[in-house]
Amino acid sequence: MITASTSTRDPAGPFQEFFRTKAASGALLVACAGFALVVANLPWAGAYDRLWTSPIALVVPRHRLSLSLHQWINDGLMAVFFLLVGLEIKREVLAGELSTLRQAVLPIAGAIGGMVVPAVIYLLISGPETTHGWAIPMATDIAFALGVLALVAPGAPAGLKIFLAALAIVDDMGAVLVIALFYTSTIAWASLGLAGAVLCLLVSLNALGVRHLAPYLLLGALLWLFVHESGVHATIAGVMLAMTIPTKTRINALEYSTEARRLLADFDRTETGDLLVLTSRGQQEAIIGLERASEAVTAPLLRLEHALHRFSGFVIMPLFAFSNAGVELGNAPSVQVTTAVMVGLILGKPLGITLAAMGAVRSGVASLPERVSWRALHGSAWLGGIGFTMSLFIATLAFAGTPLLDAAKVGILGGSIIAGSVGAWMVRSASRH
Repeated sequence: MITASTSTRDPAGPFQEFFRTKAASGALLVACAGFALVVANLPWAGAYDRLWTSPIALVVPRHRLSLSLHQWINDGLMAVFFLLVGLEIKREVLAGELSTLRQAVLPIAGAIGGMVVPAVIYLLISGPETTHGWAIPMATDIAFALGVLALVAPGAPAGLKIFLAALAIVDDMGAVLVIALFYTSTIAWASLGLAGAVLCLLVSLNALGVRHLAPYLLLGALLWLFVHESGVHATIAGVMLAMTIPTKTRINALEYSTEARRLLADFDRTETGDLLVLTSRGQQEAIIGLERASEAVTAPLLRLEHALHRFSGFVIMPLFAFSNAGVELGNAPSVQVTTAVMVGLILGKPLGITLAAMGAVRSGVASLPERVSWRALHGSAWLGGIGFTMSLFIATLAFAGTPLLDAAKVGILGGSIIAGSVGAWMVRSASRH
């Protein structure tokens, strides 16, 4: 009989893996953003700018799509990032921290407060010509926020980590809606109609019980093309695709357990004595059977989410940071925009999140997570002021092609650094107590 050593894997499982991946990618984002800032302020900054304006063409039957490298990152790769965001949102709503009203109220309330208050502050400070950037300080960068929390308070209560992650996911929902409703150019209705037809095909695949991911991804690429051509921002296609990815499995947990036990018994029974699977045909067949059973019991949504996590965290987001964070620090043309963004992130986010959370708890519709103090929650609200990735993305939509974009970037970087530093100190202090 083959015996196995006791597993030392973290019992929290998927959430801890999600948390660690986000934390590690957050550290890489810091490095890429810092490198971009350094390069943009050196004598060869012109080469940095020319790199991102290099044209790249995609030729499909009867159509040629030519975009700059910067556009391919912001419109193409970021659509994959938004696909992951959509998958996370769908999972949390169906079976996670947002699946019940009691669980969802606190992060939803915090996220709403953390979106409304910064937007109002921005509008109060900015001038009439710059109001289009009102959504810039609304966003929370989940990778940065969780990365800072992991670095300064690795022993923080699980409830605090879950609150911050759920708040950032709800924040992402708000960002998606804002982009779709307020940062969409003139609509090309024919292309939008074709996008709708593709979306109907995707929904039909789900209804018919298709569980293989390939058809969804192929139609998703077509959906992206039509959405891009329609004038709606192409990243919305990622979220639309995510909503159609199946969550049902071919076998349930009991069927998997029964099959896995049978296959493990076959695995032990066909041991040849040398402990080498290579010499046992029976063990090889048992392993293949376990792989098939594991795939059958894992929802396609989870398979795709797992596959995208590292690609998004270690390829897409670092590339986005390197291509968008570069700004000449002494060349911000609008102090008003910079100030509005910074104050929105530094004061608006922590104030809005904390006050909304307090209102939800005091009214009795929500409660603080176990072992989480108000000081710790307020510290995590400051971490919510790290806007970086989503804020930069919205800034490019609001001020693309104008000098105001650099001013907004300076505000985002400065505000995120200050909010993150204060939040790190507060969370670390609270965790010690």
